[in-house]
Amino acid sequence: MLIGCDFSSRPTRHKPIVVARGHPGRGQALCLDALQTFDTLDGFADWLARPLSWVGGFDLPFGLPRELVETLDWPRQWEPCIRHFAALARPDVRARFKAFCDGRPVGSKFAHRATDRPAGSSPSMKWVQPPVAYMLHAGVPLLLDAGVHLPGVQLPPADPPQRIALEAYPGLLAREVLGHASYKSDDPARQTPERRDRRLHLVQTLVRGQTRLGLRLQLAGDQEAELVEDASGDRLDAVLCLVQATWAARQGPPLYGLPPGLDPLEGWILTAEPAG
Repeated sequence: MLIGCDFSSRPTRHKPIVVARGHPGRGQALCLDALQTFDTLDGFADWLARPLSWVGGFDLPFGLPRELVETLDWPRQWEPCIRHFAALARPDVRARFKAFCDGRPVGSKFAHRATDRPAGSSPSMKWVQPPVAYMLHAGVPLLLDAGVHLPGVQLPPADPPQRIALEAYPGLLAREVLGHASYKSDDPARQTPERRDRRLHLVQTLVRGQTRLGLRLQLAGDQEAELVEDASGDRLDAVLCLVQATWAARQGPPLYGLPPGLDPLEGWILTAEPAG
């Protein structure tokens, strides 16, 4: 099974975690099987722990910038660092990260991972607009506790893992099609016809297989309408992560398309091309 996950660190019925499930079709095709939602972290954790086999792309950062970790004198190994970070309460996370930023010049407040600029992603230490640090804080421990394997930041286990989680970023694939034009909003006042038209164009581009990943999304029934009419973009983002996960599954172990020289403390975003 292939999955893509649009994650929320505080899911609700109105803003759930969305998981897109799919399977390979013929040739370069990817079939979307279903969209599943979770309105609690506990419900999502229970699903992660199920004895299924999948390769998944998850829209949340898997690591912190090395510069931040070294400045804070946190563990330099990935899992001890994540466990240390996860043990902090959110107000402590904000206070420590804000103190780090306050001591830096304007324009360079946040530390970045090596993958952030090639991917065009927000720094994983950012706690506002969007609060991706809290997504890491809430999400990665769930993957660890469920026994999911995270290539690139963990060594391959002795036995082939059944569940593979990779860091995905839907904005990377969306920008290939739309540039920087917005296609979604959680604010009803900004859920415009123009954004809907962009979602439609993005979905139709995926169906035609006209991205550099070369995969053709196959939809059935009212799936296209479900993706286009979700003005928040959460369902479409889950599908974009699914497309990235499908590409990764085709690359195969041990790194599933991640660059061999990645920093195992920071991690890497699927399909982002290393500079140089």
